Amino acid sequence: MDLDLFRPLYTASDLVVSVHLDTSREDQDADHRVATGWRALRRDLEQQGADEPTLLVLDGAVGGSPHLVGPQGESLFAADGRMLGAFTLARPPARDRAVVGPVADPLETAFDLDHQLPYVMVALDREGADVDAFPAGALDPATSRTFSGSTLHITRVRAGGANMASYHRRTVNVWTRNAAGVATEIAEACEAVGAALVFVGGDPKATAILREELAGWRGHAEVVEVPGGRGGEDALAVLREAVDKALRAASERSHAAAAAEFESARAQGMAVHGMPAVSTALAEGRVATLLLSEDRTADPLKWSAGANPLLVDSAPEALDNAAAAVQALAAPLLLRAATMGGASFSEIPEGMADDGCAAVLRFAPA
Repeated sequence: MDLDLFRPLYTASDLVVSVHLDTSREDQDADHRVATGWRALRRDLEQQGADEPTLLVLDGAVGGSPHLVGPQGESLFAADGRMLGAFTLARPPARDRAVVGPVADPLETAFDLDHQLPYVMVALDREGADVDAFPAGALDPATSRTFSGSTLHITRVRAGGANMASYHRRTVNVWTRNAAGVATEIAEACEAVGAALVFVGGDPKATAILREELAGWRGHAEVVEVPGGRGGEDALAVLREAVDKALRAASERSHAAAAAEFESARAQGMAVHGMPAVSTALAEGRVATLLLSEDRTADPLKWSAGANPLLVDSAPEALDNAAAAVQALAAPLLLRAATMGGASFSEIPEGMADDGCAAVLRFAPA
């Protein structure tokens, strides 16, 4: 995943509050449960020394997506009385957690978003389509577009007559024009969110013509046909379920590919593992992708430089300015270094690397 969306989390000049909260909406008591969970976290943050202006801004941000039913969570980050970032999670965190620290702690956020992909969902028929574009990890679309073309001669005649072939051609021409309009909307929707996948559900004949229109498209998104489509709530529900299933499969393929890339890069001397080697590579700006396993319970405390977030070490004396060094758990410091160094991020399986930590490199050491 692209870590650039975490950059605003590292702009604070003071202590940062990181909140990870279960905001699932699965029963009528959801609002009460979310409010109760936040009150408990708020008291904990007060004891940790969070300032009141920052807590007040968090009061207004807590709540998740109340209009969406099902499991979900949220990660919120604030400091200096302002929000630094808010992320909706596809799955609730393992436990509600809130911490005050010298750097933001988006560990749960990173693992959750790493399992998500930006995509476009298309509900199609012969008249047009509804096109929704979803950023990675979003439960709500960033953009929703509807294209409705001409419905004249949209149904082919079934038999006879000297003009039958002409009507057939005219019908296909209308379908083609409509598909061309839908293809334009899809291209714009993909660009809006950097979509990796386009899921198309709907009329089979319209889908076939749309594929022809998309054949010359130079976008990088893969087009995947799924059940469901336009035609009422039932068809949309089938489409939503099929898209969710296809997204899970795509995420599994993506992580398998990341693990294979790491193994291949390590065989060529273009990858390292273990915290000391990864920290050195981050400090030298050589990391293309930071890889972490999800179990971080054994992470040690590390030190990082305030002025140079790429530096992460076991002792403050090893940094440029020991007096200005900050201490935090290793994973948040490594994530900050990877973010500020322009690296990407992916989860790797447990046991694949020392310390559950590895990196694919941009270039080998000199």
